Amino acid sequence: QVQLVESGGGLVQAGGSLRLSCAASGSRNIFSINTMVWYRQAPGNERELVAAITSGGSTNYADSVKGRFTISRDNAKKSVYLQMNSLKPEDTAVYYCAAGSDYDVRRGRGSWGQGTQVTVSS
Repeated sequence: QVQLVESGGGLVQAGGSLRLSCAASGSRNIFSINTMVWYRQAPGNERELVAAITSGGSTNYADSVKGRFTISRDNAKKSVYLQMNSLKPEDTAVYYCAAGSDYDVRRGRGSWGQGTQVTVSS
């Protein structure tokens, strides 16, 4: 397993941008083979997979963020990023970074960070 720490959350006006970062500790080799996922959860809502990037760099996004969010990774820095543009109030949530095998992490398993709050004001 890896330990994950998210950063970059905050308060932003609708239409603005934020860039979330997730730094992993542990072996660079272990990090590089993991699929990395950003989840989010708003109060009263179910957890939602926002974006995922595989070890090979393939990405996929929730329909609600396609065209606005971009996930990327830097294996040398053991980090994954989520660039969020054109933010909407409905993007308000706690955002979590997760790592694991592709099968596990897409089902909510694997290693998780503590989360970072994103609040978008209208």
